[in-house]
Amino acid sequence: MEAKQYIQSLFVKKDPDAEAILQSLIDHDIPNISIPPETGKLITLLTKISGAKKALEIGALGGYSGLHILRGLPKEGSLLSLEIREEYVPLAKANLTRAGFGQQICYKLGPALESLKQLEADHATFDLFFIDADKSSYIAYLEAAIQLANPGALFLFDNTLRGGGVYSPENQEKTTRTMRGFNEYLSQHDQLEAMIVPIGDGLAIARLK
Repeated sequence: MEAKQYIQSLFVKKDPDAEAILQSLIDHDIPNISIPPETGKLITLLTKISGAKKALEIGALGGYSGLHILRGLPKEGSLLSLEIREEYVPLAKANLTRAGFGQQICYKLGPALESLKQLEADHATFDLFFIDADKSSYIAYLEAAIQLANPGALFLFDNTLRGGGVYSPENQEKTTRTMRGFNEYLSQHDQLEAMIVPIGDGLAIARLK
């Protein structure tokens, strides 16, 4: 048994709402690139621990990550999800409404960097950010999100280990090199305290000082 299987055997229970979201991706012929369930559980826990009330995610897909963020927010909390693909928004909205979070979720359609700039112009602020979108923009997303962050805000980034590729010198695949560069950038950022947790495909966790 591998570590992933052991963790899932203990902490991942039957989850009809999460399973319905994954099934909806199959039904709509959408690739399942959602976070694994153990990463979702950790995100829910971190959201609760952080005390976040306003969260923002980049990358909605079918609403799987949104579900786990919303589970960690208080009833008065809210999640804004930025998504570039129009066809994903109604699916994610329907899935999260069915799960009981319809009043706490809203979506902003379009390129994420443009949405982030508009949010800054509107003086919006957030307590927690989850980024799981195009890897080449992770640094840009981070810097834009910092402008929207409340003191002590939490930042979460998925896929930071790239299946172990980032610590395999012979792996020079473009996206792996991009994530390797992001991880180095994050580790040296003077506004953040950060660490990568080797769960799922690697979850980077950072806190604004």
